[in-house]
Amino acid sequence: MSRTKVVAIPVLGRHAINAYLLLGRRPIVVDAGTPGSGRLIRDAVARHGVDPADIGLIVITHGHIDHFGSAAELHRLTGAPVAGHVDDLRPFRTGRVREPYLPTGPMGRLMDRDPRLHAAAEPFEPDVLVRGETGLHDFGVDARIMPTPGHTAGSISVLTDDGDLVAGDMVANSFMGLIPGRPANPPFHDDPQRNLASLREMLALGPTRLHVGHGVPLDPARVATWAANEQRRLDALAAAGRLRVRTESPGPHMC
Repeated sequence: MSRTKVVAIPVLGRHAINAYLLLGRRPIVVDAGTPGSGRLIRDAVARHGVDPADIGLIVITHGHIDHFGSAAELHRLTGAPVAGHVDDLRPFRTGRVREPYLPTGPMGRLMDRDPRLHAAAEPFEPDVLVRGETGLHDFGVDARIMPTPGHTAGSISVLTDDGDLVAGDMVANSFMGLIPGRPANPPFHDDPQRNLASLREMLALGPTRLHVGHGVPLDPARVATWAANEQRRLDALAAAGRLRVRTESPGPHMC
């Protein structure tokens, strides 16, 4: 078994929005950034000595525009198939996220005013439809896709056999990475309690580092401490009837 190297590809700022390159027997890309980021990601892959045509798979962690925005473009540029979860098919197929966004705090409420978050991306049809835990060995990386719902219904993460967890938006660095290494919520969650349950399930598997969509890698022990505090906060909000959760179903899969 060869070790899988996880390389961050900044799409916005130093680490405000990240895609990832996983280097194994064949390379895999995780996430596709905002609309118009396809060439940036392709060129970053090439700078790491990888022929973009060799990419075995593009994994989209969830149906938010800063993660699937350039999936269709990156597919055209590389020829690589795209994987996404069945429960986020609606945003993938329409190019539009489920709205309204549900902010997790002041940062989310501020970002919700940004028209770019409400714009449409180019739709795409996943070539690999994820429904449950899915091995990536046949695509060239010793890793598996893990369903981690909560941030969105179809959120997924990638766990390598070496213990690196590419965690999408289950957790982030504070203020979109402005305070590196400090765990925090991303700006939005569809179901904060379910997301936290997914995060705890992943922490129970003993990951060595969490590579996130917003910010630098996080230490699992520090994330676990944050998660315990966050659970108490969410429980208090729920008891007061102030915890917002998306109740609509993901919609018909049309499969």
